[in-house]
Amino acid sequence: MSKFLIVGLGNPGNEYANTRHNIGFDVVHAFAVKHGGIFKDSRLAYTAEVKWKGKIFVCICPTTFMNLSGRAFKYWMEKEKVLLENTLTVVDDLALPIEKLRLRAAGTHAGHNGLKDIQAILGTDAYPKLRFGIGNIFPKGMQADFVLNKWNREEIETVKRKITASVEIIENFASIGAERTMNTCNTMIF
Repeated sequence: MSKFLIVGLGNPGNEYANTRHNIGFDVVHAFAVKHGGIFKDSRLAYTAEVKWKGKIFVCICPTTFMNLSGRAFKYWMEKEKVLLENTLTVVDDLALPIEKLRLRAAGTHAGHNGLKDIQAILGTDAYPKLRFGIGNIFPKGMQADFVLNKWNREEIETVKRKITASVEIIENFASIGAERTMNTCNTMIF
């Protein structure tokens, strides 16, 4: 049975719930709930295990805070004996407009502190990432406030559609592979 590690990046705590920076948590939670998974507090992360179409998905939302996500990623990948290419990290991306998602089999952290920590701990950037565009409409010097704020009312419907699409992308990633999934995911506009 194939095993996958689905990693949602975000920050633990109610004050971060439903913020742009926690969209990784939101997507992984939606995936787990769709497939009957229930999260529990585990070592370095909230975890849920899901079985779907002959595959096992270990879903994690690190409790180490965004900037220290690498430790939880590595721990669960090694504990569950998941191949690096069978991991998928879901993360917010300022460089992408809110209308876009982007899947890559490898690629740099692009300045994202959560991805930077994972890359430093793994010693490679060659692991799959699903980047959830959050846009970058904020005044100079206000990036932290922007990513830690909740979605604007006019963004909510787009975000909901993208979360649903992201759940399907996770399913396709495990079923048909990264390359074929990228062909459809990277051309979607919401």
